[in-house]
Amino acid sequence: MIRKAVIPAAGYGTRFLPATKAQPKEMLPVVDTPVIQYVVMEAVRSGITDILIVIGRGKRAIEEHFDRNMELEIQLEKSGKTETLNAIRSISELADIHFVWQREMRGLGDAVYCARHHVGDEPFAVLLGDTIVETDSGQPVTSQLIDIYNRYEAPVIAFQEVAPSQVNRYGIMSGIPKDHNVYEIKDIVEKPAINEAPSNLAVSARYVLTPDIFGYIAETQRGKNNEIQLTDALHSLLQTRNAYGLRYEGRRYDVGNKADFIKTNIAFALRHADLREELTAYIKEISATL
Repeated sequence: MIRKAVIPAAGYGTRFLPATKAQPKEMLPVVDTPVIQYVVMEAVRSGITDILIVIGRGKRAIEEHFDRNMELEIQLEKSGKTETLNAIRSISELADIHFVWQREMRGLGDAVYCARHHVGDEPFAVLLGDTIVETDSGQPVTSQLIDIYNRYEAPVIAFQEVAPSQVNRYGIMSGIPKDHNVYEIKDIVEKPAINEAPSNLAVSARYVLTPDIFGYIAETQRGKNNEIQLTDALHSLLQTRNAYGLRYEGRRYDVGNKADFIKTNIAFALRHADLREELTAYIKEISATL
């Protein structure tokens, strides 16, 4: 049974400066909810009860968001805003949420390595804190990965097809079909050149890993962008054991860049009954001028 998840959320968020100078990019709102709350809710819906968020300098707002704010709760109660009060209280009750510091920004692999003492000898999920993932079936991707882990008792990584022109932006997998949308991974490479990519199946921000990954991360040298890449550690792991990939059916909202952040806000805002009509009219109005 997998009960722990690790959410790396320590990056600088330089693409969103100056907005992220004093605010974590993971706390940027998608309509009225911070990105990282969507990620935590996915973990909870997947049966996770223990979550470790890896943070860095300037990320205290994440800790405060998942803690109780008694002054705010008292004010909401006095104002009779019961629905809002219940929503605020529920955030701190989602799961047992812990925090650890990544003291130097050395890449995703190093961020995951910071969780080794908390994870111990258990398998665990990893969900990137700046990416929302939705599936056509409604079953969270993390839940699907856990199902596959329970079948094979081996690491499982989520993948999504990307345009061939974009393979140099992701970790890319080569593998052989094993079952419906499940692959046995043969290799994985971080941000290959477009003409050298083994496929167009890109790592998609969700993993289920086994604790032996920490040993491989410890031996991994800095790679692309002078960072310790989780993909490189997984490449080494594949030399000694099997791992599997899930090509899920759904959508990835990578809110780590401005264009996708804006698109995500539009997509989610159109789901709100109180916003849909006005926003639709506005989109039609400005599209007529383009």
